[in-house]
Amino acid sequence: MIRHNWTIEEAKDLFLLPMNDLLFKSHTVFRKNFDPNKMQVSTLLNIKEGGCTENCGYCSQNVHNNKEVRNTELIELQQVKESAQRAKDAGLTRLCMGAAWRNPKEKDMSHIKEIIKTVKGMGLQACMTLGMVTQEQAKELKEVGLDYFNHNLDTSREHYPNVVTTRTYDDRLRTLEYVRNAGLNVCCGGIVGLGENIDDRASMLCTLANLPEHPHSVPINMLVKLDGAKMLDCEEVDHLDFVRMIAVARIMLPKSHVRLSAGRSEMSESTQAMCFFAGANSIFYGDKLLTTENVSQEDDLALFAKLGLEIER
Repeated sequence: MIRHNWTIEEAKDLFLLPMNDLLFKSHTVFRKNFDPNKMQVSTLLNIKEGGCTENCGYCSQNVHNNKEVRNTELIELQQVKESAQRAKDAGLTRLCMGAAWRNPKEKDMSHIKEIIKTVKGMGLQACMTLGMVTQEQAKELKEVGLDYFNHNLDTSREHYPNVVTTRTYDDRLRTLEYVRNAGLNVCCGGIVGLGENIDDRASMLCTLANLPEHPHSVPINMLVKLDGAKMLDCEEVDHLDFVRMIAVARIMLPKSHVRLSAGRSEMSESTQAMCFFAGANSIFYGDKLLTTENVSQEDDLALFAKLGLEIER
């Protein structure tokens, strides 16, 4: 059942369930809504690196955290074609693309739209994360065929000022509203390991679950401590606590694809398998996620074979 009226206390009660009870509950919800042996797989392409004016504490691509960061222009179309072809050759159906900046300028929009057209022309679904966008920009992206727009909440409203101060939580929610209004599929999740507590994790999931429409995809990231980023002293995430986050997300967002995202390279096969059982049914495929390391394609295929998982076509 889809709900949009979750309370933080209800979400916390799920987090505090005995692990076996929580996993039983989340896997039951999972099986009611998805084939548990199918995995949605996307690949990620960095289309513009560095020079972002935001001060997100987990990111090494902004000028506040890392003065040495490389600042590139938008990627050339030929590079997009090559990445899209590699994705097709691997049997994937979606290319996700990320640009490091606060928001696209109007001068960037024509090239962004050409990138989308290039990906779509090769028969792939296109997803982008571009920071904040206006309502008009969201409509333009939809008109040229963009399928998905990613814009994460990162953490709870309460904890957010400890992570980012150059934009507000309401700025993020406003972008999500514009994207929904334009008819784009929303990808929205957050990061575990930013110094948040259980209340913050519950609050973030409540915000996602209580949106007018649940996001199509919900990426759950585990903080990767990058050189040049500010948040290097945060306590390491207990992997069982991360599995709990996946399980509670699955229960509260029953029809969303829950994506096991950044941090997988730090997880054992057993931890990943527990996340898949708890309800994660989407991953990024490829050796790199924008600027962070990822599990190799060979290791993913080997794990899928061990677990009897198939790539969703």
